[in-house]
Amino acid sequence: MTDDVERPGAQEWVPDRPTLPRLRAALQECRGCELYRDATQGVMGEGDPGAELALLGEQPGDREDQAGEPFVGPAGRVLDDALADAGIAPERVYTSNVVKHFRWSGMRGKRRIHQSPKQAHVAACRPWLDAELRLVRPTGVVLLGGTAGKALYGPSFKVGACRGRRLDWPEDRPVEVPPQWVLATTHPSAVLRARGERQEAYDALVADLRVAAGLLA
Repeated sequence: MTDDVERPGAQEWVPDRPTLPRLRAALQECRGCELYRDATQGVMGEGDPGAELALLGEQPGDREDQAGEPFVGPAGRVLDDALADAGIAPERVYTSNVVKHFRWSGMRGKRRIHQSPKQAHVAACRPWLDAELRLVRPTGVVLLGGTAGKALYGPSFKVGACRGRRLDWPEDRPVEVPPQWVLATTHPSAVLRARGERQEAYDALVADLRVAAGLLA
């Protein structure tokens, strides 16, 4: 993939009167950036449209791209365990990603290797996330990793500088009913990459999610 590609953004493909099922269907036609060319399908968020908490990750991975659902691979299992340990019930959560198509580069065996999306991809995909948030109207948002953080707060955002504490919804991200708070933590895939420090990384993720649980209470 090269940088001299047209990225008109997703807005023209977002339905005028969206519902979550209509968003999922319309996403499959999206040509807002070039990532659709190498992805199996677009992956919209999943969960109760009345969920109190929205969890936002980076992009679908290899498993998610094949299944058409977010967080169904190894990182998703880590997230499920962490939510349970933090006392957050699944029915209270809507999970999604700031980029809806899988960006990858090369193969490792039969598995496609994740490649982080660029800010241009995040920007092109923003209308889908905005539409989701207008429908779900969560009380709080948990940002899973730096890409999700940069999608809301800009390129200077650093997870390590503010993880685990309450943040205000960004003023330059207008939505009809803005979330009352935002909390940043690491992406659950970081736990899988931690190797010898995996338990410590997992415990830190759970601790951050417990802060979110307290804010929901």
